[in-house]
Amino acid sequence: MQGTAAVLREPNQPYSIEPIRFDPPRAGEILVRIHAVGICHTDMVFASGAMGSPFPLILGHEGAGVVEKVGDGVTKVRPGQKVLLTFNSCGQCSQCHSGDPAYCHDFVGLNFACVRPDGSSCAHDDSGPVAARFFGQSSFASHAIAQERNVIALPDDADLNILAPLGCGVQTGVGAVLRSLNAQAGSSLVILGGGAVGLSAVLGGKIADCASIIMIEPQQARRQLALELGADHAIDPATGDAADQVRAILPHGANNIVDTSGNVGAIFASLNMLAPHGALGLVGVPGSLDAVLPLPIVPAITYGYTIKGIIEGDSDPENFLPQLIALHAAGKLPIEKFSTIYPFDQINEAIADSHSGKCVKAILELSA
Repeated sequence: MQGTAAVLREPNQPYSIEPIRFDPPRAGEILVRIHAVGICHTDMVFASGAMGSPFPLILGHEGAGVVEKVGDGVTKVRPGQKVLLTFNSCGQCSQCHSGDPAYCHDFVGLNFACVRPDGSSCAHDDSGPVAARFFGQSSFASHAIAQERNVIALPDDADLNILAPLGCGVQTGVGAVLRSLNAQAGSSLVILGGGAVGLSAVLGGKIADCASIIMIEPQQARRQLALELGADHAIDPATGDAADQVRAILPHGANNIVDTSGNVGAIFASLNMLAPHGALGLVGVPGSLDAVLPLPIVPAITYGYTIKGIIEGDSDPENFLPQLIALHAAGKLPIEKFSTIYPFDQINEAIADSHSGKCVKAILELSA
């Protein structure tokens, strides 16, 4: 199958749109023509080379498109069907069997190795193989090879440009509140960072019927957007100690905190915002893989804090993504309010705008 892809030849270099040959789907695989794909912060982390990714490389893991072909044994979807792509999982380990595929024993290999399980690539240029299968898809391309485990069927009238981010960023933010922290109606929620994941967490707080939702974000436009989406307060951390500002609103502290910033200083300061039995969910990836969070042990014991690492919002995509699709259809997940559509060939401009804060959620649209 001849197609194109945004190829990253070396770390921290611009993407180039290049012709790529894609293998036909093998048994259990699905060939999807990509119509839209969101740009996620995780794409940028892997593009830096910090995670040891192989190059040349095709990234992208918030794909949405139409099934073109299916391999032997595939029964979940059929050619011509609209689908949403998400993270991959094995379906065989104890975590998958217990409904926790985000913590699959093979998560790292299936999502980060950028090869098929047998070590081969499904994408090639004239010089040889190009690393693909990032998050089981590599959807910065006209086509992606996925598995039944990481494909979700969509309604025939689904708007792929709008729904593409559900596959990672949105399910992470909403899931962090609803699933990972299991925020209760009437509880309080503080969110650090007003990017796409943080704003999705605001929407999650509204869905959970949290009594007080507070966004902490340095950019004024994003604070305003958080308020429009349902936050009750938006704090500028530059105007004073953030913990003091939160305590002025919540004297007993916050029941739930979701960090999407990855800023270790901000995360450490947020420990002073927690209410007794409060929970801090860590979503944002710090700039250094060696980053360490100091923990004041006595207060943690005294007040019964919980600190929880979160990946993909503890999502079980087979069940959770259809819920998110229904919430969007019901008007409770208006993610288009913080999304900006770019033509696929403007991927470098879209990434630059994401870095600068010019846009919150960039979505690349591919021509049919």
